[in-house]
Amino acid sequence: MRNVTMKQLRTFAALVKAGSVTGAAQSLNITPPAVTLQMQLLQEQAGLPLIERTSAGMTPTDAGREVLAAAERVAAVLSECEAGLAELAGSQRGTASVGIVSTAKYFAPRALAAFARQHPEITLHLTVGNRSEIIAGLRQLDFDIAIMGRPPEELEVEATVIGENPHVIIAAPDHPLAGRRAIDPALLAGETMMVREPGSGTRSLMERFFADARVAPRRGMQMSSNETIKQAVMAGLGIAFISGHTIEAEIASGRLTMLDIVGLPVIRQWMIVHLRQRRLMPAVKTLCRFLIDHGETFLPVPRTGFQGIDRRFAEIDLPH
Repeated sequence: MRNVTMKQLRTFAALVKAGSVTGAAQSLNITPPAVTLQMQLLQEQAGLPLIERTSAGMTPTDAGREVLAAAERVAAVLSECEAGLAELAGSQRGTASVGIVSTAKYFAPRALAAFARQHPEITLHLTVGNRSEIIAGLRQLDFDIAIMGRPPEELEVEATVIGENPHVIIAAPDHPLAGRRAIDPALLAGETMMVREPGSGTRSLMERFFADARVAPRRGMQMSSNETIKQAVMAGLGIAFISGHTIEAEIASGRLTMLDIVGLPVIRQWMIVHLRQRRLMPAVKTLCRFLIDHGETFLPVPRTGFQGIDRRFAEIDLPH
């Protein structure tokens, strides 16, 4: 493997991520034959098949996973070297790649826009995705940092709190429980819950809340978007457990209401997360300091919508 090149390793990583030669070629901005050639050269160096076709696309063999892990370590070492050189040069210029879980899109872009105005010399690259997509991006070194709630348990990461993230239950304004005070969670047993997809941080928190309350509402439609869930609730299809930071506009306009459920809101934290092994470049450190110092000021807490809720913050600790 002494003659393996970075081009071959990057091509292999792109092929695994895309699942197809065409997809890898598009991501690398090269032709499909060029991808095939680089893979042939890499497999000749390895002496073993590295990739196989399955119903899910191109997937790595056991040997391929070994090579992929080595490629990730090489990329991490080069990234650390780049950070060290930047620190020696004392430069605040550079780029910062940020992964944002979909629920954070209601505040994170505003915070990042304010940072960009203060630091026009730093280029930001933003990616919004669900929790599993953002975790995959962290693992594959696509992001310098991620803005999310509960840190991933499967990765060794450093996490720093930005601010609180209250979770509430929303309903249509004409719901029978709207306006009532101190509602027993047991009264939700007959309700239909609109739910996020499996793996969503919001869904995990919802399931923990109802398990602790020994309540099992009916599961309604499963949706991968907070916007779709809000529309379904406004249409009267059910109620939903959701971050209070996603409903500011709907509460203000009276299109949604928050139910005063005993034990709610449940508080999670918004966090900056990065791989422990990843040495952050000066530009990324500058962004982290800004988010730690000022990030909470961008959180859209719809306080006027907490009708009668006296902020009994019942925090549920989830494993980190």
